[in-house]
Amino acid sequence: MGIRVGICGTGAFADSFIPLFTAHPAVEQVVLSDLDAEKLSAKSAKFGLPETCASLDDLCAMDLDAIAIFTQHHIHCPQAVQALRSGKHVYSAVPSAITMEEIADLVKTVEETGLIYMVGETSYYYPCAIYCRGRFRNGDFGRVVYAEAEYYHDFDHGLYDVYRWRHGDDWERYAGLPPMFYPTHSVSMVVSVTGAHVTQVSCFGFVDNDEDMLFDPERNVWNNPYSNQTALCRLSDGSTARFNEFRRIGHPGTVGMSLYGTEGSYEEQVKGQMWVTKDLKTCIDLTEELAPIGLPVGGVDGQMAKVTGADGTHVGVSRVHEVSRLPKEYIGLPNGHNGSHQFLIDDFVTACVTGQTPSNNVWDAARYLAPGLIAHESCKRDGELLDVPDYGDAPASP
Repeated sequence: MGIRVGICGTGAFADSFIPLFTAHPAVEQVVLSDLDAEKLSAKSAKFGLPETCASLDDLCAMDLDAIAIFTQHHIHCPQAVQALRSGKHVYSAVPSAITMEEIADLVKTVEETGLIYMVGETSYYYPCAIYCRGRFRNGDFGRVVYAEAEYYHDFDHGLYDVYRWRHGDDWERYAGLPPMFYPTHSVSMVVSVTGAHVTQVSCFGFVDNDEDMLFDPERNVWNNPYSNQTALCRLSDGSTARFNEFRRIGHPGTVGMSLYGTEGSYEEQVKGQMWVTKDLKTCIDLTEELAPIGLPVGGVDGQMAKVTGADGTHVGVSRVHEVSRLPKEYIGLPNGHNGSHQFLIDDFVTACVTGQTPSNNVWDAARYLAPGLIAHESCKRDGELLDVPDYGDAPASP
């Protein structure tokens, strides 16, 4: 018998995930919910899902096993807490929260309810992160000494439209979100490879003066003047890391990482990736191996999809993705953000069915987000070095 899943928020981003929940063999029912009745009706017809309801309150009152949240950034945490308190497992789009108090409340709620919480952090499944986790497990890095990761996304590359979709007429008030309030794409890459967490951070910001005035602190709800922020961090394994979150930059855009160890290093540039050892006996160009090309699935007719998703990012799986563990029903379905979407939903559904704690759990989510929130506070204090709270490791699964 499968699980029953409610989808809270049916905007453009949810379009990439609704088909994956619907097609998963362990999901027997999907219920859509949205405050916009017209949008809800259109999505119900588009995906052939007749059962709908008007609000999260209604979803929480229904006989469902899980709720997936695809709403605006600043309401993810209270909605997740509400859903968990109603007895539902929760999948949430990033970020998991926007304040340290919310992070603490979310962790506490998961611990008290014993339910599954998973944040939809796409970077965990990026080819470079998968590759580096394998190298790290094998000891090929030696001891990691330094990492750098970045999320470069200029507003000219679709962000204006994203904020219009998410916030309607009020979009300009929300678009000045502090970049370090959305650090999980970059921070998670390093944390997911080494398992170390950030202990201290110092951060500086670029004061924006673009004519659109989105980062005018008197005009946005965040009172934020910074369009770009750079954080330098100490980690629990003794290494250091630099994280860049830039929204005004003359760059095609990337979510990228470089990781340097005492024995070997992974290095990423705009047009390629390399693995190199310090003796130069090994120097591997990984560009082809990590490219999102789409892969045939052994023993199954067809090919993993290589299509353009609604989010406008690169899609398809690479050679390092373990596609054989995905449901055969996913063949040919959308798979955005460098092949991550299908793995995210399969891992969440599997966790709900088995009770096993998934990757990107609430403790991981805290370690992905807390460094950014504290970094923004450091930025406001002219780079003051600040401690980053930690909420511990995920407990062992039963």
